[in-house]
Order: sequence, then C-alpha cells, then structure tokens
Amino acid sequence: MAIPPRLLRPVALVYILERSTTHQEGLPKIPVPPLKQTCERYLAALEPLITREELAHTRTLIAEFLQSGGVGERLQKGLERRARKTENWLSDWWMQSAYLDSRMPIPVYTSPGVVLPQMHFQDRQGQMRFAAKLIAGVLDFKKMVDNETLPVEYLGGKPLCMNQYYQVLSSCRIPGPKKDIVVNYATGKSPSTHITVVHNFQFFVLDVYSSNGMPLTVDQIYVQLEKIWNSSLQTNKEPIGILTSNHRNTWGKAYNNLIKDKTNKDSVRTIQKSIFLVCLDAPMPRVSDDLYYSKVAAQMLHGGGSRWNSGNRWFDKTLQFIVGEDGSCGLTYEHAPAEGPPIVFLVDHVVEYMKKTEFRRAPMVPLPLPQKLRFNITPEVKKDIEKAKQNMNIMVPDLDVQVFNFYHYGKKYLKSIKTSPDAFIQMALQLAYYRCTCCPTYESASLRMFKLGRTEAIRSTSTESHRFVQAMDDVSKQDTEKLALLQEAIKAHRAYTHMAIHGQTVDRHLLGLRMQAIEDLTSLPEIFMDTSYAVAMHFNLFTSQVGSKTDCVMCIGPMVPDGYGICYNPMGDHINFAVTAFNSCEETNAARLSRFLKEALLDLKSLVEQTLKPSPTGPEEQPDRT
Repeated sequence: MAIPPRLLRPVALVYILERSTTHQEGLPKIPVPPLKQTCERYLAALEPLITREELAHTRTLIAEFLQSGGVGERLQKGLERRARKTENWLSDWWMQSAYLDSRMPIPVYTSPGVVLPQMHFQDRQGQMRFAAKLIAGVLDFKKMVDNETLPVEYLGGKPLCMNQYYQVLSSCRIPGPKKDIVVNYATGKSPSTHITVVHNFQFFVLDVYSSNGMPLTVDQIYVQLEKIWNSSLQTNKEPIGILTSNHRNTWGKAYNNLIKDKTNKDSVRTIQKSIFLVCLDAPMPRVSDDLYYSKVAAQMLHGGGSRWNSGNRWFDKTLQFIVGEDGSCGLTYEHAPAEGPPIVFLVDHVVEYMKKTEFRRAPMVPLPLPQKLRFNITPEVKKDIEKAKQNMNIMVPDLDVQVFNFYHYGKKYLKSIKTSPDAFIQMALQLAYYRCTCCPTYESASLRMFKLGRTEAIRSTSTESHRFVQAMDDVSKQDTEKLALLQEAIKAHRAYTHMAIHGQTVDRHLLGLRMQAIEDLTSLPEIFMDTSYAVAMHFNLFTSQVGSKTDCVMCIGPMVPDGYGICYNPMGDHINFAVTAFNSCEETNAARLSRFLKEALLDLKSLVEQTLKPSPTGPEEQPDRT
C-alpha cells in the first residue's frame, strides 16, 4: 500500500515546557497491527535477503499461518486480548526478551557507551573539579525529574511517553539464575540521597544532599571527592566490580555467593540503591590523536581490561559516569530501563549546566567523611574475581572500535538538498556494507508515541535499497538512473520509518506472536522455525542515530558475532561515527567498513551534486531514534 507523500515528511522532535506527566494517562495504547499486513510486510522485507526458492517456501508457510481458524488467527486474538488488558502489550515482553533473558555479559554486548569531547585536565584536581560539576549537573536534572518539570517531547504535534526519564536514576539490574530483574529505588518512603563513587576499585557512599534536603554545592562535592581520593590511595585492592562484567549465569552464581556475607550484602545493596555511579578512572596508555576517540570509546564500553579500569565499574548500575585522570570522559548505561533519547537529553543538560557553573571556593560547612564500602573477600569470592578478570581480558582485545568524524558535510548540507539526513546516511551504510556483501539492517525507531512505548526496528535493507546499491557501481548505468534509485530507496526508508514509529511494522508484532505461542504452551508455528526467519533476525548491521546537541558519539557492540555496531550523530557540518566489530570474526573489520563508509558518503554527495543544486532550506530534522 502506498503511503501518501504528505505522511512521509519527517518531523522535528519538539520540547515544550509543561508538567512531564501532563499527557501520560491520555497517551494511546500501542496497536496490534493487522495480521495479514504484517505477513505481507515481512515477505517484502525478506525479498532482498533470501533466494527465490527460500522465499517461495516461506510464502507457503505464511499462507498456512494465515488460514482462517488457524494458528495465526488464534495467536492474533490472544495478542489482542492482552492489548485490551494491559497498558502496553509489548513493553514487558520486550524488556524480557531483549535484555533480561540475555545471559551474555552486559559490557560490549548490551550496554552502550557515550564519549564526550576530550577535557584538557591532566591531573587529579582537574579530574575532580570536572566530576564535581558533572555530579551537580546530574542532580539538577534529577530536580526536574522529581518536580515533574522535564520538558515534554512532541513528535508531529503529538506528546511522547516520558516514562523512561523516570527509570534511569536510582535503578539497577540485579542478576538471577535464569533471568535478571531491574529494580528502581527512586520511589518509596525513603528514596536514595547518595551516589556511589569508585576509585582504585574501591567503592564509596557520597551523600549528595545536606540535612536540609538541598543538593551539595559544586565546591562541597569537590571537597568530598578529595576525601575519597585520599582514602583510596591503595592500588592493590581486589576489583570486586569486575564480577558484574561476567556472563550473567556466572555472575548470578557469584552474586549469591558474594551476598551470603552480611557486610558484602549491605555494600552491594548500597551500590544498587545509589542514584548513579561515578567512576574516577586511572589514565589509559597514551595513543596518537587519530586513535584517541576510538580508545576512549572502548574505555566507555568495557574499561580496558583488568589491568586498567574494568574493575572500576558496577556494570549492573543503570548510569555510570566515567571521568579519567587523563581528560577522557563519558558514560556507559545498562540498557534495560531506557533507550538513548533520555540519556542524550541528560548528557546535553549536564554539558550545558557545566558550562554555566563557575567553580568557587566558599565557606565550608563540615561534612561527614564519605563512607567506604567494605567487602570480605573469601577464597571463593577471590576465585570468582580471577575468573571474571580472565573473561574480561579475552573480551577486551576481541572488540575492534573505530570512531571517526566525517567532516565533508553534515545535517545542514543534507537539508539543503531536500533529503532526510537519516535516510541518506542509512543508504550510505547500505552501500558501504554492500561493497564489503546485502544483509539485514536494524535501525532503532522510537515507539514513545504510545504509552510505555520502547522501540521498533526500521529495516533499512529494502528491495529499493538493494536495487540502488547494485546500480551504484554498475558502469552501464547512467547517473540520472542511479540518482532516481537513490531517491526511491530514501523514499522507501522514510515510509518504513513512518510505519515503524506508528507501530505498523513487523518485528515487534512477530515477537508478540512468538511470545504468545510460548505463553499458550503451544508448539512454535513453522514460520518461526523457518530458515528465512533466522536470516531476517540476524542483523549484521545494528545501527542507531544518536541526535545530541553535544559533539559526542555513542558506541554499541555488534548484535551478532559476524556483525557491526554503528552509531552516528549528525551535527550541523559533520557527522560523528562509531563502528564496532569482533576481531575473532574473519569476515568483519571495523576499519575496513569505516573506510568504505567514508567513500560511500563522498560518492553519494558526488552523485547528488551532478544533478541537484543545494537550496537554502530543506526538510525538518528526523526524530532521534536510539
């Protein structure tokens, strides 16, 4: 079905000052798409990915699935019943299947990192001044959360769900033997008033509110950080935090073993309940300027290994801000409670707050010494730590991270040629990967138009994108034909984006049908056992646009062993990219794909400029969809 052109125009994400929860109750529920529509769109998504014979076999399975009174109709009715009874039929299943059921380690495999511009301090005083301002900035954000004065986001004139903003502070993932849980400690009779600071693998409780309930000033926080530094000069401490980096089953067993001891249990609970965590990192080995951001991105994702800062973390904590003594800074966040937009908004808010905040020494009120958290390291705990160190030291060198800034053009140029910046970049990604081989591509789309909405997948690999990338290097094709195919591919991407943010694409509906079958204790329908389904769900390209006002870059690990993780932040005059791959896979190479991506972006610009002249205005900004 063709989408009317007026619906394809991308719209800006708008912030309006009003109570954050004003529209929450009135938000629509996420729909259950029509079954036939999803099946048709699923077949269309498969077309560029599989052979004709495989597609014919899948068509037969789909026809059986859609038979009147058959299994598809029964599962669809079950899903519609669930939608009527719950606020959001998808959100719990999504958190469970995407995050909490996963037994892979949190660092690299699920937690993104954010790299902030390099700071120019080179000593502990500069590190602690920066950390003190950062902490004060996050507390200023918390004040908006507590007072419900966060600006409400709008997309296309419709308010978005703000629930995720209330999940990122004072929350923590807790390991279980088969499935983890996420607990938020912000509500209740006595919400947390402390953060956790970790330095030299040692954890400290820092109360960030005075007895009258006011947040500490920047200079008060600085003095407290100095006390923490002076109390943690020993560098031979066991890195207890590295336990959280392990495979979740391994960590679940070690966790139960660790908290048998009452002192350990109390210390762990204190970390879990803290508002957020601040990691004061040791400096990393110096690298050349062109490798600096790649090195820092890896540092944000995993800490660099047991010899460096991987033990200076509690990876289960939703928010961990990282400040290195060498000027590197950023954060990592545990992904289960929220997507990227609340994190990006928080980062932008903190960066702006820090610009406006002057560091002043003021008359000091005596403050209590920050409490050091104690851990009793039994031989069994020591063994678990050594195992975690070994696993981390295997994981760290396996991740290849390439961060680069593409300075030839940015959002302003792409708007001037009246194209969608996001769709244009996605087509460059398709071309770059095609030049390396066609694959399923995942781009995250926000479902926050609906109550408790999380994400849907934009499948950037389409029949149209496949035709375009095939034609691009075909010398028998004229440039006008290539440009027409590029425009068709961009149009298809925008149409799919529109369907995704309105809950009308295939991935989450298929997940719901599959989960419904599991809940009904019936055998999985054939369409989920089909080879085509396995191909469709194997996302070699896992991509995400991170639209931040700050000149930062987000980074994520690949979704599959033979894939890439790609984040991009389109700024006005340049685009920041982070590309990751696993060194253990011979087929992938982050540096090679980065090189092909730069070439693809230049080739697309060249193609466009041969037939189009830039104009001063273009389409509005695409919404951020991390």
